[in-house]
Amino acid sequence: MVHGTHNAEQDERNDEILIFINGNFMKRTEAKISVFDSGYLVGDGIWEGVRLHRGRLIFIDDHLNRLWKAARATSIQLPFTKEALIQHILDTVAKNEMVDDVHIRVMITRGIKKTPSQDPRLTLSGPNLVIIAEHKKAATSTLKEGIKLFTSTIRRGSPDYLDPKLNCHSKLYEVQALIQAIEAGADEALMLDINGFVSTCNATNFFIVTDREVWTSTDAYCMNGITRSKVIDICYKNGIICHEKNFSLYDVYSADEAFVTGTFGGLTPVRHIDGKFIGDFNLTLTQRLQALYYDMITAF
Repeated sequence: MVHGTHNAEQDERNDEILIFINGNFMKRTEAKISVFDSGYLVGDGIWEGVRLHRGRLIFIDDHLNRLWKAARATSIQLPFTKEALIQHILDTVAKNEMVDDVHIRVMITRGIKKTPSQDPRLTLSGPNLVIIAEHKKAATSTLKEGIKLFTSTIRRGSPDYLDPKLNCHSKLYEVQALIQAIEAGADEALMLDINGFVSTCNATNFFIVTDREVWTSTDAYCMNGITRSKVIDICYKNGIICHEKNFSLYDVYSADEAFVTGTFGGLTPVRHIDGKFIGDFNLTLTQRLQALYYDMITAF
């Protein structure tokens, strides 16, 4: 089994799921899209990951606001409203008889191209919309044992050429960083920014706990994670000191605790980084934040 923040409990129901493609539902084994799709050809697309918890789409407004900003930033003209997209998502989970512990990936590409090319003027169709909903419960072993990180030599990009805030289909930098981490015997990659400060992980946001304070990077070079923002809010509301600041690997290696955040896994503890154990794995503050975050999504 693959170990990491996206490690899920095995669920055979996923073998028979129906996938939404432009208004139609197709079996997993039959779901197809053209090889001329701009997302396939040049990574020209945007996406969101959403959790279904006890019948509710958690933080759906935040996710759709981020998706609409990405569409505007990339000049993808969405032919539907936020309300219509929510209904498509709800129809998808209803078709699959899903209620809880569900992860939903919403993917939008610019459309079908006339020929393989970057040029958006050669797009023949409107945007393609795909919604994949799967039964996915975070593996308890990952939450108990924590994950291993390795600091990649691949840096988080500068906002002037590929802003890390953009949830786009072009994830090759992150994939390369993750491959480095896997080859080094770790589960996921820790990534630095262009100035050498700790930024984020390849697919999650990164936090440390030091002297009872929570630290995370500034938002200059990291993903604008929704779970990240909720954890910061939780800290402020519960009297936990939280800093968004520049810090180095020196601070990471000497931290008391570390964890990562993401839509699927929530808060996942980090056991060691670059072969160094972080603290003594006494996750006092991490576990408190996990409980407060669970209370937040349960009350949503």
